[in-house]
Amino acid sequence: MHLGFIGLGHLGKAIAGRLLDCGHTLTVWNRTPEKAEDLQVEVASSPLSVAQKADVLFLCMFDSNAVRSVMTCESGLLDGDVSGKIIVDLSTNHFKDVLEFHSLCEKGGAVYLEAPVLGSVIPASQGALTVLVSGDKEGFARAKPVLENIGKHVFYLEQPALATKMKLINNLALGSFMATIAEALSLGEDIGIEKKEILEILSVGGGNSLVLNAKKNKLLEEDFSTHFSSALIYKDLHCLQDLAYEQKKTLFTGAVIKELYAGTFEQGIAEEDFSAVYKLFKKS
Repeated sequence: MHLGFIGLGHLGKAIAGRLLDCGHTLTVWNRTPEKAEDLQVEVASSPLSVAQKADVLFLCMFDSNAVRSVMTCESGLLDGDVSGKIIVDLSTNHFKDVLEFHSLCEKGGAVYLEAPVLGSVIPASQGALTVLVSGDKEGFARAKPVLENIGKHVFYLEQPALATKMKLINNLALGSFMATIAEALSLGEDIGIEKKEILEILSVGGGNSLVLNAKKNKLLEEDFSTHFSSALIYKDLHCLQDLAYEQKKTLFTGAVIKELYAGTFEQGIAEEDFSAVYKLFKKS
């Protein structure tokens, strides 16, 4: 199938590569066109040009402001006829903004599927993401075969905004696990145990988790090249606080963990992988 793809950041580029590996062809657009140089794709001059070339379009943007801009700017996705097209938004948006995006696309005759993913660069390249989807049931049925190329697990939560809210809730667990593992590692080093041994013990003890398995080598080698940045999880946890506020629910660990990731901005490491939160504990 010929697909459109907008947004070639760390995650977006990995997903685009996976779609190519599955035999699809792509027309892509990215604010920095050079990011497409090592992909066998057609590079479009604008988001609108992508929409004109494909009936199923993927977005993978940093946040809701970026999604809104791609949709509504001059020569944006919705600046032309998009009747019958499916816009699959892999971005993690604010749960209120996705309602606006559903409405904007519906007015243009397109189907909007919010489809945030669980997982980062490596599972994306392997087709092993988890995809959460909300939106039109028929649109989901049409897009599902392609979503199954990138997702080992695909969950359909029909009501708009539910998929986005669930992604934010997942990232509460993700950020909390990562911070706890980092703090445990730092404390273990302080009492004189070798880093490798601490990680081996945690991996068969209380720290055993998808998070530790995914980040063990980064922590061991202190290679914090970005798969999923602290800036992104900080943004997600901020949206989660808004969700808790709307629900009038307390958010104890979420509030603490969000402020911890805020510290990565102060230390100038917010664009590194979120496992670099270890540096905050090690420094302290």
